[in-house]
Amino acid sequence: MGILLTSMAFAAGAAIPAVHTCDGANISPPLAWSNLPPATKSLALIVDDPDAPDPAAPQRTWVHWVLYDIPPGATGLPQGVSQRDLPPGTRTGLNDWKDAGYGGPWPPLGRYRYFHKLSALDVVLNDLGKPTKAQLEKAMQGHVIGQAELIGLYQRP
Repeated sequence: MGILLTSMAFAAGAAIPAVHTCDGANISPPLAWSNLPPATKSLALIVDDPDAPDPAAPQRTWVHWVLYDIPPGATGLPQGVSQRDLPPGTRTGLNDWKDAGYGGPWPPLGRYRYFHKLSALDVVLNDLGKPTKAQLEKAMQGHVIGQAELIGLYQRP
């Protein structure tokens, strides 16, 4: 059995509540994980949307949140977690708004998929500055020992 990634806010493949989007308070959803590989030294979380700018004709993946060096003793993140309240040692990267925090769904049209991807790593990456998703994924190469994915959907009213 692999890593289990869940949210109390939405089930896999279900709608993300508006409170976690630009139509609401734009706060991060609660996330919980379990069953990490025993050799896990740190975790990385990337939330992105491969349907931008139009799900019928996607052109790019939009990055909503980048976290790394999450300690393996952490079992999740609370709803609306602020940067100062992240588990000790957790570092932030940059989303596609060039911000280090969470940026919720903000689809211009249609129903989008939002991928919450948790990776267990066999190393602590240490300070990469404020990496983009691509920079973090490059640093993670060869160190991923487990992964989980939770997909939520959102369409603006």
